Amino acid sequence: MNSSVAVKPLNDLLPHSVTLIDSVPGPQRLPSTLQLKHQLPLDAALSQQVAAHRKAVRAILNGEDSRLLLIVGPCSIHDPRSALEYAEKLAKLAAEVSDQVLLVMRAYVEKPRTTVGWKGLAYDPDLDGRDDMARGLTLSRELMLEMVRLGLPIATEILQPMAAGYFDDLLSWVAIGARTTESQIHREMASGLPMPVGFKNGTDGGVGVATDAMRSAAHAHRHFGIDRHGHPAIIETQGNPDTHIVLRGGHRGPNFDSQSVAAVRAGLEKVGIAPRIMVDCSHANSGKDPTRQPAVFNDVLAQRLQGDTSLVGMMLESHLFEGCQPLNNELRYGVSVTDGCLGWEGTEQLLRDAVNKLRYR
Repeated sequence: MNSSVAVKPLNDLLPHSVTLIDSVPGPQRLPSTLQLKHQLPLDAALSQQVAAHRKAVRAILNGEDSRLLLIVGPCSIHDPRSALEYAEKLAKLAAEVSDQVLLVMRAYVEKPRTTVGWKGLAYDPDLDGRDDMARGLTLSRELMLEMVRLGLPIATEILQPMAAGYFDDLLSWVAIGARTTESQIHREMASGLPMPVGFKNGTDGGVGVATDAMRSAAHAHRHFGIDRHGHPAIIETQGNPDTHIVLRGGHRGPNFDSQSVAAVRAGLEKVGIAPRIMVDCSHANSGKDPTRQPAVFNDVLAQRLQGDTSLVGMMLESHLFEGCQPLNNELRYGVSVTDGCLGWEGTEQLLRDAVNKLRYR
């Protein structure tokens, strides 16, 4: 050998044998994403329907379809029965207004928490703190399948990247929330998702993190992940060109007004990103007051009617009945247990009025 460096066998480098003792109780195993998809399959006809809905969302984002994209539904789903009743109402309305708007059902089964609290149907489906996630994932997929069978495109916020594979074949649009838009892990995940993704601006109201997220998600990545069999894997993505920004306001106040929208549009164009803007009418844009959502909605609609085609859509938090309620043993049917929502009657009237304005502009 020409080298003067001798490579010792690994065993010679270890001073003594090491025995790992695991005294922690073993974790409960979840089904792999493939197992749950086999248990609750999406048939070929519904798969084609989802593909068509994704194509429709992309067409709106790209300016090929002049309709508005509207993401509408409960802040979070805690009761499958009331969620399906809401979905049935939305599906009926969607068919009547499809010439002007594309209605997408919010099917949010994960909820981010600032500190602690109920994390959503996928985590704690029985609302009792036991966190039966195996049941939560199954129930969430069952519910989403029923919504797809109603003919609805559905949307969710993906908070836990490991959960994405349990639902990704059912979704037509995905949100990345204000707290996770800055996360490299979520940007990598978004780069491989097969549907359009909306990145929310940061909780401070700044849009820089969302702009960076869109640029990152548009690129190919190799990253750590879990394959469909549940094994750790190197995931390779091709990049997602179908991303856009979602304005939800911030600590400094709302950002849905025409001046804020113009500033965001100019900022996106400056860095070479297509100005595709959605406004979340809730959160800081409404001061977390659900009764103020219609005013935000109508302001943005007026901007759109005045010719601002960069405004491609809006988001409303809406349930069967208005307001919200704390988690307790006597929950009112059809009322949110997280952020306050518009009631269905107010939502339907708001959407019908908007469609009439769009039809007769």
